[in-house]
Order: sequence, then structure tokens, then C-alpha cells
Amino acid sequence: MAVAEHPIAIPCSRPGVTSVLHEWVTTVDHKKLGIMYILSGLVFFVVAGLEASAMRIQLAVPNNTFLSPQVFNRLFTMHGTTMVFLVGMPIIVGMANYLVPLMIGARDLAFPRLNAFGFWMFFFGALLLYFSVLGGDGLYGAGSMPDVGWFAYAPLTGRAFSRGNSTDYWIVGLLVGGVGSLTTAANLVATICTMRCPGMTFRRMPLFVWLLFVVCLQMLVALPPLSAAQVMLLFDRFLGAHFFDTQAGGSAVLWQHFFWIFGHPEVYILILPGFACASEIIPVFSRKPIFGYAIMVAATVAIGFISLGVWAHHMFTVGLSTGANAFFVFSTMLIAVPTGIKIFNWLGTMWGGRIRFATPMLFCTGFLFQFLVAGLTGVMLATAPFDWQLSDSYFVVAHFHYVLIGGLLFTIFAAIYYWFPKVTGRMLSERLGTWQFWIFAAGFNLTFMPQHISGVLGMPRRIYTYDAGRGLELWNGLSTAGVPLQILGVLLLVLNIAWALRRGAPAGDDPWDAWTLEWSTTSPPPEYNFETIPTVRSRRPLWDLKHPDDPDWRYE
Repeated sequence: MAVAEHPIAIPCSRPGVTSVLHEWVTTVDHKKLGIMYILSGLVFFVVAGLEASAMRIQLAVPNNTFLSPQVFNRLFTMHGTTMVFLVGMPIIVGMANYLVPLMIGARDLAFPRLNAFGFWMFFFGALLLYFSVLGGDGLYGAGSMPDVGWFAYAPLTGRAFSRGNSTDYWIVGLLVGGVGSLTTAANLVATICTMRCPGMTFRRMPLFVWLLFVVCLQMLVALPPLSAAQVMLLFDRFLGAHFFDTQAGGSAVLWQHFFWIFGHPEVYILILPGFACASEIIPVFSRKPIFGYAIMVAATVAIGFISLGVWAHHMFTVGLSTGANAFFVFSTMLIAVPTGIKIFNWLGTMWGGRIRFATPMLFCTGFLFQFLVAGLTGVMLATAPFDWQLSDSYFVVAHFHYVLIGGLLFTIFAAIYYWFPKVTGRMLSERLGTWQFWIFAAGFNLTFMPQHISGVLGMPRRIYTYDAGRGLELWNGLSTAGVPLQILGVLLLVLNIAWALRRGAPAGDDPWDAWTLEWSTTSPPPEYNFETIPTVRSRRPLWDLKHPDDPDWRYE
């Protein structure tokens, strides 16, 4: 007689740390790589924030000795380099990685393995830069960080002024990371051009995708000149090529041209994704379609095009010809037109809307005010005579922090609150978010608004201390007083995320009643993104599904 065999119960066990780590390290899933980019950027944001805090403590009072001049030089170099290349860029690329395929109805990027290659090139480039702390034999002893500024002007980077290898780590680290950025940009362009779902024409793409498309094209044009200049600088330092050595017939101004051909479009590479987030969030929380979709796209393309031809407005004090100065004044003024169009369109979207001031909308509203301040001071600095007076002063420091923190960072915070439910399936606390907004906004404006005044009073940037009795004490004291508020704001975000991951309310698939495709799938999305590839007939496909009696496609 046959005897029935009872199945042996196998105890369920959670995957170990090693298997989880292996899964993430070897992944080619665009969503996991996007999260890895964003987490890396946030870690480096904390590092750069600590570096900036140390510098603000040094400048709090006159003749302070908290930092030595050498350490101050290293800190402002690493702070600037980290914020531009290791915070802004990876967070932007991470958001694009995660959201673009979902928004266009695709299952992944066009080249998933190339996508993973791009992330690891960025990551190892970042490690190389910070390995200089241990391995960069600097001028002042064993192990040092680069001290040539994030712009690395010649001849400061020559062997005569920058001995040891810390500058070499700066060059090679950014060169390696730049390869990763280029491959990712090419991958995203290919994805947007070839993998849109049926019905998703360019005229129906979400503005977020349009703006990231322009950003990727900018990266493909602007990054190679910087990489070429870095290779030339390596030739100068190791092979005696003298490209930038004026004593041997080279040109220090040539480095500035190469650097700012990259450096100025880089400002728009960083800020356009902020515009992209605002363009998705403001309509949803105003309960209105974006005002002037077509003109918003045209303005984005215009900004991308014009930004490639205005680099020399960073060089008014170099001594260019009158004709060159006049051309770059005109072209810089011109870029204010499409930028102003965008601001008016966001305000037009809010006008008459049923606005919900949830945390993402609060941060977008703060962004509008602070970017307006940045735009006004930008127009002032675009005028050559004004720039001659205030170039290399703290007025410029205040201007670009209003652009990159007031513009980009506020929209990144808005994006975290807006898309966190989609990524994790949990809601962040609105109460903690509101507290974070007001405390961080107060700290940010207290830190950087007084720097406009200290700059007008003549305080140079990149100076490690100043004498008493020059009218700078009050403004520097206020600037430093704002730093703890900013730190508290960031800590509230960290606390909010930790709380939400454990106890946050379930988000559901579409907690904001939004209209783009990423909200049509589960939260978090499955590996394959969509059970069936969607078909769209308008710019708001979820609106069409929710309101079959009044779909948008009837009016487009």
C-alpha cells in the first residue's frame, strides 16, 4: 500500500544582508539605479553641508582662527565640487532614471547595462575625488584634499602652485564621473526617442520628460569640452605640454573658455530639472492643466540653446574685447526672456486654481520666490559694468546659491515629498514636512540674503577671514546664524523619511489624484513597470481614464 508523503515545511527566511547587497550591486533595473543615484547624492549633500558649515563658523567673526587658510581652501574646493558634481548631477540623473521610463510608458531604459555602467563610473569617480584625503600628497603634508577651487583656474593648477597629487585626483575623479554622465545622457535620449508608448507623441510628453530631454542634450554638448580640458591639464602636469602655462607660450584664459563652455550650461543642466519638477507638481496641486504647454516647451528649448552661447559672461573681468563683452551681455540678457515666460506660466497655472498647499506645493512656492530673486541678481550681473564692480565678491556667492539652493534644492525637496509615496508605497508626514519647509526656508534666506549686502560692501569671496571695523561683522554673523536652521531642516527630512518607512500611512497608487502615467501603476511599481504597455490619447492620460465623460483628447 502506498504511503502518502507529507511535504516538509521549509521555514521562511528573510534574505540576508549579503544577498540584498548583491542584488543591488548587480542590478540593471532603472528604478533601483535611480534610487542608488539619489541616495549617493543625498550622502554627498550631507558631506558638502558639513564642509560649508565649517567655513561659515570660520567666517562668523573677524580674524577667526577656527580654520587655517590651507584647510579653508581645501574645504571650499571640495564643497563646490561636491555640490555641483556629486549632489546636483546624481540626484537629477537619479530622478530621470526612475521617472522617465514610467512617464513614457516604457519598461526600462534603452540600454539597461549601459545604465548600470554609468552609475558605477559616477560612483568610482566620486570615490577617487575623496580618496585624495588619504592618497593625495599635497603641498602641506601627506594626504590632502584639492585646494584649487571647483573651477581649477590655471595657472593655480600648474605644478609650480599645486604640488603633490591632490589636484590629479580632482582631474581624474571628475573625468571618470563625466564618462558616466555622458553614457547616461545618451541612454536617456535614446529611450525618450524610441521607447515611448503608443500615442505618446512629442506633443503629449509630460513636461518633466521634455525638460530632461533638453538637459541630456545639453550634457552631450557641454561635458566633452570639460573632459578635453582635463586631459590637456593632465598633459600639462605630467608630460610638460604647456597648454595653460603662460610662461611657456600657453594661455590661462584658454582654460577659462573650456571650463565655462561647460560651466555655464551646467547651471541650466542643474536648474532645468528643478523646473521639470515644478512643472509637474504645480498643476496637480492647482487642479489645472499647465498653462501654455507649447510655449513652455519652446521656452525650454530656447534656454537649452541660448545657454550654450553665454559662457563668457563669467569672464567680463578677464579683459575680453568690447565687442565680445557686448555680445555676451546681449545673449545673457536674452536668456531671461524664456526663463521669465516659465515663471509667468507657473503663476498663470496657479491663477484661479484650487490650490492645495501640501508640502510639495509649499516647496514649489518657495522656489518661485527665491528663483525670482536669483533671476533679478542674474540680470544685474549680466551687465558688464556692474559685474566689473562685484565680480568675485559675496554678491556672486549669494546669487548662485539662490539659483542652486533656492531653485534646485527646493524643487528636489518638493520632488521627494511628491514621488516618495510612489517609490516606497508610504506617505511622508505633512506636519513634519511643513515644519521642515518653514525652518529650512528661514535658515536659507538668513544665510544667503545678507551676503548680497556684504558683497556690495566689498567682501571678496574665497577669503578665509576679514578684519574688524569694515562693516562686515553683522552680515557674516547673520549668515552663520542661518546655518543651524538649515541643518535642523535637513534633520527633519531625515526623521520624516525614517518615520515614514516604518509607520507611514499606505499611499495607494495615486495619492495626489495626479494625471501622468507613473501614477497608473502600483506603489512601488513592479519590476516590469506596467502589466500591459499603456496607450495614451492626450497629455493627461489618467485624467482621461478618471473622467471618460470629459477627456482631454477631445480638446487637443
